[in-house]
Amino acid sequence: MSYSYIIIDDDQQNVLEIQAVADGFSEFVFVASANNYKMGLNLILEHKPDFVFLEIDPKNIKSKLSLLLINELHRYLKKVPEIIVTTRKKKLAFEAIKYQVTDYLLKPLVKSDLVKLILKLNKSREQELGMSLNDQLTPQAILLQDKITPTQQALILCIKSYGDYRYIDTKDITYLKADNNSTDIHLNTGEMITAFKTLKHFESALYYPFVRIHNSYIVNSSYISRIHTGNAICHIKNAATKLPFSKTYKSNIDLIISKISSNNYLEI
Repeated sequence: MSYSYIIIDDDQQNVLEIQAVADGFSEFVFVASANNYKMGLNLILEHKPDFVFLEIDPKNIKSKLSLLLINELHRYLKKVPEIIVTTRKKKLAFEAIKYQVTDYLLKPLVKSDLVKLILKLNKSREQELGMSLNDQLTPQAILLQDKITPTQQALILCIKSYGDYRYIDTKDITYLKADNNSTDIHLNTGEMITAFKTLKHFESALYYPFVRIHNSYIVNSSYISRIHTGNAICHIKNAATKLPFSKTYKSNIDLIISKISSNNYLEI
């Protein structure tokens, strides 16, 4: 399941900020960006993305970016993409509601707000997809689907070496550590297993809750008990292990924090 998006903004810094956060979600696929009305319209009509981040108060008036772009889309498309408006003026954000936009973000953009928005969009799309699939199923099929879903979601990792097949339930992995061209896989039992694949290989193979937080580490965020942003350290549950995270992957740490707070959560 993936969602394509286009960014239309004449401020390149804002384009990069939105893209950097969205890229932290494997479901979101960046298509292109545009810095003026005409180019943005053409990109949307050509690619028909799921989402559009639209600036309506441009730095350069010649870019002609405004809410009028939405009216133009209705002329050509049966289904208009979901529009997320970005602007510095709250008055314009409220004006955007009249155009039935999906949401709006006030500038200067705050990374945590972007993360929360994308989580909300992702959750909404997942619910829509689940409802549309269930509409096509019989009650018996829905019950069967509910029974098999947990089994389908459990990923088993097989470490194969010279005819030896070692099976690991990924939910038992606490973190992975790079060791030159191999990777040390640490389990919740305290055991460590070496796989002769790079950490980058595992980064592409494993999905959330596994998150890259450092050039040398991927963490199973389900095992994080504490995040100290000042010291750039993650603590692992029921262990003395502390994993560092780097500035390069700070947006991934923000993602973990937002994911945790979006569930059954109480902050004191």
